[in-house]
Amino acid sequence: MRPPEGPVAAVFFDGQTSSRHEVSVSVDWRTPAALILDGTTPGLPRRWPLDRLRALSDRADVKTLVVTVVADTEDEAPRDPARLVIADPALRDWIRTSRPDLFRRDLREGARFRLATRAIGALAAFLVILFVLLPQMANTLAGLIPAEREAQLGKATVRQIEMVFGGSGGIARCETQDALAIWNALAERFVDRAAYDAPLTVIVLDDPMVNAFAAPGGHIVFFRGMIDAAQSPDELAAVMAHEVGHVVARDPTRLMLRSVGSVGLLGLLLGDFAGGGLIVILADQLLDSSYSSEAELQADAYAFERMVAEGIDPGALGDLFGRLRDRHGDVDGLVSHIVTHPSLSERMAEARRQSERVGNPSPALTEAQFETLKASCRGD
Repeated sequence: MRPPEGPVAAVFFDGQTSSRHEVSVSVDWRTPAALILDGTTPGLPRRWPLDRLRALSDRADVKTLVVTVVADTEDEAPRDPARLVIADPALRDWIRTSRPDLFRRDLREGARFRLATRAIGALAAFLVILFVLLPQMANTLAGLIPAEREAQLGKATVRQIEMVFGGSGGIARCETQDALAIWNALAERFVDRAAYDAPLTVIVLDDPMVNAFAAPGGHIVFFRGMIDAAQSPDELAAVMAHEVGHVVARDPTRLMLRSVGSVGLLGLLLGDFAGGGLIVILADQLLDSSYSSEAELQADAYAFERMVAEGIDPGALGDLFGRLRDRHGDVDGLVSHIVTHPSLSERMAEARRQSERVGNPSPALTEAQFETLKASCRGD
């Protein structure tokens, strides 16, 4: 294929203004061979060597070819800001077939190293924000959120979890009046009102998952599977005391604040994650008990202290953990978190050591109250 014999019409953009300029383009074969751009536009004629022509590759219109030329600039990709739009089929197709470097990506020497260095620096900054600054900010801000706002978030989170397990109508709750009275009284026994003065809300969901968690705003959720797994009132009380420890420490709210920051950062990188998606993410994290090792150990310590103060055997928490691990392995909700926690053995041993502090323990509930809680999800 040969180029046109004479000049052809094209459109030139000088890269300085938005004005389009009608120009004529011809091929000059004198060494080095070049395109000659001529017209009435200031700065013309221009000579663009053929071996320095580069095409814009992000064009959807195949009927035109837009080219520029490699030039001396301070940019990492050294290209002239001027553009030439070629619609003449003969010249367009000849350039495409005869210029092997037309779609080459030109970078200055050392540019790849500089870009890689900047990318590593950006990644390091992102990780510092995600894993250092956000947790510190969450710790500070958790105590500043108004109680009513926190309660609204917790309510929305619990509703999302109910929809996950029960569809748009939500999962059934085990809410007999007698059972709720027992649950609320049990929770109140473990809350330190000097540290947390907002209301507590206990919710029991009719699902076999062995799980319990605290949501923002004093919401404590038990699943039927956890109730069925408990063999004594003290085991349910131990789980309740542990979750109240998370509430008092405002761990769910800190988790929410970290999620907000993480979602915002990820949204900048990957797209918009705002809005209702945040509640979904937070609900999923709570279901997975995604607290830090430190938060889990602190909730254990809180539960042990409150149980000892109430004369209840803290060793029940270790008994429950051990039995669930033996029975379920490393799956099923709360069990998955418990059995994969790196300090599980130490936590179980600590629970049994704490039981020595209670000389003559008393059951957390009567057998009748314990049976009322178990029967509430059986429909007895």
